[in-house]
Amino acid sequence: MPYVKILDKNIYYREYGSGEPIVFLNGMMMSTSSWIPFAKIVSKDYRMITVDLLDQGRSDSCEDKYIIDTQVEFLNQFLGELNLKKVHILGTSYGGKVALTFAIKHPTKVKSLILSNTDSYTTNIMRDIGRGWIYGASTLDGEIFSTLIMPYIYSYHYYEKNYEEIKAKGKTFEKMLNEEWYQRFKRGIESARNFNVYDELKNIKSPTLIISSEFDIITPIGYQKLIHEEIEGSKWIIIKRAGHASMYEKPEEFISIVMDFLESIKNIQ
Repeated sequence: MPYVKILDKNIYYREYGSGEPIVFLNGMMMSTSSWIPFAKIVSKDYRMITVDLLDQGRSDSCEDKYIIDTQVEFLNQFLGELNLKKVHILGTSYGGKVALTFAIKHPTKVKSLILSNTDSYTTNIMRDIGRGWIYGASTLDGEIFSTLIMPYIYSYHYYEKNYEEIKAKGKTFEKMLNEEWYQRFKRGIESARNFNVYDELKNIKSPTLIISSEFDIITPIGYQKLIHEEIEGSKWIIIKRAGHASMYEKPEEFISIVMDFLESIKNIQ
């Protein structure tokens, strides 16, 4: 299994294809495996790299509290270990926060920035949702936890149409939800509690794509509009009839938007 050692932590990653590198950053409860459905398409033209940062997927846990900047430092050192000088970065939700911060701190290392269903500061809505999710995970009851998170992730259209499938997915939490998983999840949520880079968005000069979802409850489209207004020349697309997990609800549309954007900036790199 491909791991790199960073600050005494084992960081897991996967690679597909060759070409210009594009790094995919996870949202909460995601891992490198979450991106596998897109590997065939992306790897045709790009070196696709997926990575589990601290407390994610197969990477090591962090016993201490940390913040988004900590994840950014791990990402920076990870790119150094792979000898990557400049990369495209795609981050969704939590991963978008990491991507934004990385672009601000390390602008010369970013070829382009793709932000899906994310925000530039943690809103009061997200803080309260996070508190509820932490409580649900603390019960160590997979059914309670999934009932508290699933309605927020999907649009109401998708939720009603795919209710049985969603409930079946929720049952996976019954197998994985233990004290260690809860602590990892809790630290991840709390690492973004005071996140705020809004005032620094104007400093981002890399070609930027912002993806919203019409029915996103967790990061409503107004918060992506703020990012679009502050990053000069950024492109903003709204996926209709989709919730926070647009990459799961409308995977073909999602990846088409990403690939079209990458194609559109080839000549300006």
